[in-house]
Amino acid sequence: MARYFDVHPVDPQPRAIGQVVDILRGGGLIAYPTDSCFALGCSLDNPEGKDRIRRIRHLDDKHHYTLVCADFAQLGQFVQLDNSVFRAIKAATPGPYTFILPATREVPRRLLHPKKKTVGVRIPEHPVVRELLSALGEPILSSTLILPDDDDPMTEGWLIKDRLDHEIDAVIDSGECGLEPTTVVDWSEGAPVVTRVGAGDPGPFE
Repeated sequence: MARYFDVHPVDPQPRAIGQVVDILRGGGLIAYPTDSCFALGCSLDNPEGKDRIRRIRHLDDKHHYTLVCADFAQLGQFVQLDNSVFRAIKAATPGPYTFILPATREVPRRLLHPKKKTVGVRIPEHPVVRELLSALGEPILSSTLILPDDDDPMTEGWLIKDRLDHEIDAVIDSGECGLEPTTVVDWSEGAPVVTRVGAGDPGPFE
């Protein structure tokens, strides 16, 4: 059964955050709120975590997984940025955007898109996630929590626990979060292409 953490949305309890970090470091898979909607997440050095996300969401090998980063310095360790891309992404973060970019050698090969050698990255604006990332000290490998038969992401922690109780290890509930997933901007070919319009304003990248 998944552990259930009811945390304050603005000032999350350090003890609860520490327990979730222990679950991630121990190879666990969690459901957690972001500034767009709930996501599934695991640590980068957890090979089984990616496979569990893929099974839960019925994803194929073309799916871009996302590295949810604490700040721009951390993001820059995992993707290649030229000056123009740097300025554009920095102006939009933190916020509800996912950027697809060529990965650096810091990203394990198993996390890359198999043909493009790219990965998604994002910096969320959510107090709970920011505390979690700070305590963990590394990005969280994530994917939006949209189940195969659903049209929209899941938004309520208690319902996530009810439906995924035996498939994940923890649920962080800080109240309802957004209904829309992130806006996805693919920058892998040198110019920004908005491939999904979501919670973030696509205007700066169109």
